[in-house]
Amino acid sequence: MHTRQEKMEAFGRLLDVMDDLREKCPWDRKQTNESLRPNTIEETYELCDALLKNDELNICKELGDVLLHIVFYSKIGEEKGAFDVADVCHKLCDKLIFRHPHVYGDVVANTAGEVVQTWEQIKTKEKGGNKTVLSGVPDALPSLIKAYRIQDKARNVGFDWKERRDVWKKVKEEISEFEQAQALDDALHADETASQAEKAAAKQHATEEFGDVMFSLINAARLYKINPDNALEYTNQKFIYRFNYVEAKAKEKGLALKDLSLEQMDAWWEEAKKVKSEE
Repeated sequence: MHTRQEKMEAFGRLLDVMDDLREKCPWDRKQTNESLRPNTIEETYELCDALLKNDELNICKELGDVLLHIVFYSKIGEEKGAFDVADVCHKLCDKLIFRHPHVYGDVVANTAGEVVQTWEQIKTKEKGGNKTVLSGVPDALPSLIKAYRIQDKARNVGFDWKERRDVWKKVKEEISEFEQAQALDDALHADETASQAEKAAAKQHATEEFGDVMFSLINAARLYKINPDNALEYTNQKFIYRFNYVEAKAKEKGLALKDLSLEQMDAWWEEAKKVKSEE
């Protein structure tokens, strides 16, 4: 591993390269906060993918790509006279010190749980900090992650289940309510005398009830210390592997997927599960 001095020199080299690119490269020179934003989102997801796969080589590479964007936005801020990368670092350090009074002050916190319990109160005291408990949840977060963060922030101030097993009663209740709403939606769409407004209202109600089911399941995942976004991605990857296996088997037989019976696809699906488990 590198020494502190070598790390500082490496970061300085990155800043020098960024200065060169911003001045001499036509593409880098024309970029703005708005034009970079989609790339930043893509790079963040690529980092998340590498993290989920525990791919150390690509984690290092993707961290570099994300760091490039941080330096890039800081350079644009410097050109506008708004802030530079030093301001970014100082504001981050100031925030970390303020939020860790058990390290930099006289507050006692011996467990991670005790630390988390004080964070929301600390944030509301910060100048320009969150005015309400949930205001710190970004609107632009994907819905699944946002639901988890909403629930987690509510938990930090004591709004949570006393016993985590009690959440399953809520899950079953929400599933039952969705089934009732969907049954009404099906009935209205089959009823030729029902108005379009009635059908639209029924569909909206069923949609909202399905959202309640998902929210309650995310709550269950949180209570059992399971990251629901990671869990869903693991399932996505399993499905992709198994479906690709079925498709490959069909090609070996000179068949198209649409020509297969459901029973044949299910047989190869089960075969894919067995092959994967033996790897």
